[in-house]
Amino acid sequence: MSSSSHPSQDLKLSPLHARHEELGAKFAEFGGWSMPLEYPTGVVKEHTAVREAVGIFDVSHLGKALVTGPGAAAYINDTLTNDLGKIAPGKAQYTLCCDEETGGIVDDLIAYYHDDTHVLLIPNAANTAEVVRRLEAQAPDGVKITNHHEDYAVLAVQGTKSDEVLAKVGLPAGHEYMSFVEDVWGAIGDAGVVVCRTGYTGERGYELVVRNDIAVEVWDALLKAGAEFGMLPCGLGARDTLRTEMGYVLHGQDITPDVTPVQAGLGWAVGWKKERFWGKEALVAEKEAGPKRLLRGLVAVGRGIPRPGMSVTLVQDVPLCDITSGTFSPTLKKGIGLALVPTMVNPEAQVGVDVRGRREIFQLVKPPFLDTSVTES
Repeated sequence: MSSSSHPSQDLKLSPLHARHEELGAKFAEFGGWSMPLEYPTGVVKEHTAVREAVGIFDVSHLGKALVTGPGAAAYINDTLTNDLGKIAPGKAQYTLCCDEETGGIVDDLIAYYHDDTHVLLIPNAANTAEVVRRLEAQAPDGVKITNHHEDYAVLAVQGTKSDEVLAKVGLPAGHEYMSFVEDVWGAIGDAGVVVCRTGYTGERGYELVVRNDIAVEVWDALLKAGAEFGMLPCGLGARDTLRTEMGYVLHGQDITPDVTPVQAGLGWAVGWKKERFWGKEALVAEKEAGPKRLLRGLVAVGRGIPRPGMSVTLVQDVPLCDITSGTFSPTLKKGIGLALVPTMVNPEAQVGVDVRGRREIFQLVKPPFLDTSVTES
């Protein structure tokens, strides 16, 4: 992880990279991209701005893949886990791309259902090419998969004041959770913006998919509009603490091709009654047998702060698993983490975590670690 403002030449850059440099951001490599880790304000202030007011994130590293043609939506429904038939056009859906044989999670993504011939997928940065490859390999005649990963920027406006910020720049706000609206930007109105009521923070918020050529203009306008509401530009550091507090999984840490939706507690994102989807046979068998491990939350009893890779033990010398995500929660003022804990362990047990050679005690809990439903409604 690099904090240099001069990224390696082989890393992809957001169209907003120069703006982040001007704001004094520290950068980190993430999924092959150089992205802001934090600004001079620091992670805790950025985190708090989102929980109490509003923040703006550049998440342009997220993938963008367009699935078009007759039967596009039906094809996505036959391959990805969630049931697209449960939502209407204009809605978005969290779903998973699983391995056909093992049911392991290749990626988690958002599907934007425009109509039966047009679905936009937002996969994770590092997995976009693999998701596109798998979809292309089995696409029926007439269905086209187009990788637009580097053609569009994605901006996330998150927090209780996000509606006010969007309204001030003339963008639609106030629509239902997991629904999206297509709008135009600027006086000429020839540049489209997709405004979706989604996010990765647990707070009320929106994610905007915009063309690269207007990304700086939209970013500048949002930052200016958000000033009176206490908006801060926020980096991936705050994004990580916010999503961990919500128990939201991160691919490459909490979920991988070696982890299934059943183990990760993501069965709600699986259309179990669908005739087919990649990995169905393996996942149905695991669900019926019961998983051997489940993703659980851990909260520090003392002052320990868990980090990914730290060992979790039931008693001093009996290792159970490793921490997959771990951080200090700015909201709870405690160390919190996630781990794939064997199901033989009492879900309310206390366990030990090896924090730099010291065994710290943690309480197992069911995520999320806090309730933001009042602001997310």
